[in-house]
Amino acid sequence: MKRRAFVQAGAIGLGALALPSLPRPGESGLWATTVLPPAGPADDVRMAWWRDARFGMFIHWGLYSILAGEWMGRTDHAEWIRNTAHIPLAEYEKLLARFNPVRFDADRWVGMAKDAGMKYVTITSKHHDGFCLFDNRLTNWCVRSTPFKRDVMKEMAAATGRAGLKQCWYHSIMDWHHPDYLPRRDWEAATRPVDGARYSRFIQYLHGSVEQLLRNYGDIGVMWFDGQWEQTWTHEMGRALYARCRELQPSVIVNNRVEGWSQTPVTDPLGDFRTPEQEVPATGWPGVDWESCITMNDNWGYNSHDHHFKTVAQLIGLLVETSSKGGNLLLNIGPKADGTFPDESVERLAAIGRWMRVNGEAIYGTTASLFSKAAFRSTTKGNRIYLFVTDWPEVGPLALPGLKTAVRSAYALADQTKAAIVVNAGGPDASQALILPRNAPDPVCSVVVLEFDQAPVVG
Repeated sequence: MKRRAFVQAGAIGLGALALPSLPRPGESGLWATTVLPPAGPADDVRMAWWRDARFGMFIHWGLYSILAGEWMGRTDHAEWIRNTAHIPLAEYEKLLARFNPVRFDADRWVGMAKDAGMKYVTITSKHHDGFCLFDNRLTNWCVRSTPFKRDVMKEMAAATGRAGLKQCWYHSIMDWHHPDYLPRRDWEAATRPVDGARYSRFIQYLHGSVEQLLRNYGDIGVMWFDGQWEQTWTHEMGRALYARCRELQPSVIVNNRVEGWSQTPVTDPLGDFRTPEQEVPATGWPGVDWESCITMNDNWGYNSHDHHFKTVAQLIGLLVETSSKGGNLLLNIGPKADGTFPDESVERLAAIGRWMRVNGEAIYGTTASLFSKAAFRSTTKGNRIYLFVTDWPEVGPLALPGLKTAVRSAYALADQTKAAIVVNAGGPDASQALILPRNAPDPVCSVVVLEFDQAPVVG
């Protein structure tokens, strides 16, 4: 996360490997003539599945998972370990021979996502270290050159297709391995001189890699770019890459991290949704599509020493908070090098799934809360409001401040009998209120459904 390499013959000890060429943009004028598709009603159609989904799985996996966060006695690294531990390129390349995740099972990964109530999976096709988890025909620095050899992206795309989930790709623009990517890390300037490096060749490689990802694996839901913040990547380059993605798959959704640097204020910002990281915006972004990407523990990639996992209640709370503010939650997993998920992640996914099987209708296809001030979070769908009550009051009514539409019925989703919850007028302003039963239907977060004869109004 935030904060392929074209390999010359023998560069990583593999000998001269013939790599078939792909059609790619010409070196000159690569981004000069790109035209972005016009925005309009078609974008609402394209975005509809993503807006309805609300919940997805993020997966950070790669060579760095082998090191499990540890280097030279320090144990606080993760997916950035090559940079944070200053690992020389030649030393890092040795990990290629160690990547053999014999317990990897795409159907099991996707099954856990589906059972947790997730609707899409976004996995690292390439992180900042440049290593590709797919069979990238433009480089040897990919899974084909490992003992494992299997194309992880191919197996994931097949598994999500079988499960009815959307497959999405994370792809880093930054590349610490490609000989033409600039700038280099400051700490490796002496060992990796920039003589002969041509950034235009790297852009060709980037476009060629993305073309494979959008041609060879079926329909892709999202291209989730990252690592775009260095000034070598410009706004016009971002425009070209966004346009190329939409040309290859017109229905694909592209995040805002395709955007590049510009000397002047950008008047035509790129991307279909915003990507707040490790936070949920205080008020959301009304009228704007957004997705919070958040880790289960303290790291994106696997760190065997990091057991600081959020509780089930905290994770469900994050899902409720993002939905109530009109956004999506992309919840991260950092698999182990053997291809399994950490036990803590497995346990939490299962618990979230149990809650979602009862309460998922309050998440999927909903819009943001209508209440500006309330003792609960809520979502809206048609003629219904869903209230998420974590502090279940033992006595006294639960006020519905500002609700102007009369409630026709109220009940708890976790109550199989759908016993009626009493609604009456309460408080000096005669606002409606719920008289809740003494015991909460759900120990983590109870959902109360309010049904109306028309679209509810809160003022």
